Amino acid sequence: MLFYFIAIALTIVSNTFYHIFQKSIPNNVNPFVSLIATYITAIVVCLIILPFYPSEISLVNSIRKLNWTSFVLGFAVIGLELGFLLAYRAGWNISLGALFSNVAVTILLVPIGISFFKESLSSINVIGMVLCIGGILLLSYKR
Repeated sequence: MLFYFIAIALTIVSNTFYHIFQKSIPNNVNPFVSLIATYITAIVVCLIILPFYPSEISLVNSIRKLNWTSFVLGFAVIGLELGFLLAYRAGWNISLGALFSNVAVTILLVPIGISFFKESLSSINVIGMVLCIGGILLLSYKR
């Protein structure tokens, strides 16, 4: 149970810093050069941490068991990174851009979760979704 909360806390802290750093990338830097620097850093950090991460599966077996999803995920991650970088450069506020995007993604993932992963929704979940949709509409409103 502790790992359950530690894992989500890691996503919250990392996502917070992610948006702060994305918003802080200078406008005069080519977005693809920024992404290259980001991923070189990520590769180096992963290579440093890898020997210390406890795993019952050997490195060789892990590499053998990789499938197409890990590689296609790379395209999605680049789209995510580039999308936020360009959104912030286009004028989205850090306080609203991430919120708008995350709520919209969550709404899109609900039917995918139900259809492909056999997840289910309670009536409270549906009410929450309706409130999220209302929130998206309110976030979209410009004064």
